[in-house]
Amino acid sequence: MQSKPQLLCFATCDGVHLDPTSGKYYLLGMFSSLRAAQYPVVHPQMVWFISLADVSIGDHQLRLSLSLPGEVPIMQVERQFESKSPLHRIHLVNQLKNLRFEQAGDYAAAIEVDDEPILVTSFGVLA
Repeated sequence: MQSKPQLLCFATCDGVHLDPTSGKYYLLGMFSSLRAAQYPVVHPQMVWFISLADVSIGDHQLRLSLSLPGEVPIMQVERQFESKSPLHRIHLVNQLKNLRFEQAGDYAAAIEVDDEPILVTSFGVLA
């Protein structure tokens, strides 16, 4: 039986820098919520940084979504990635641009690998 991928890190931030010499990732401007004076509001850019382990060898599908509970997602991103070994850590940098929030609320941020949920957490959008 194949094990479920393990989420090692999920961070929302303004940007990610990958040092070409050391291979280290630097997360810039980490945050866990947004605040706006009026709605609708468009957030110009955020990055979802995700690290995974225990991912079986082969090609996989990552799906990210953000929605108010019970509503259609305001954002859904799908992308392919490859695992060369379950022992390797996989770092995925996902840049999200121009997210439009019609209203404040506790949005659900969801991460799935191969249609298997690995995280659902809240992301506050505050007035």
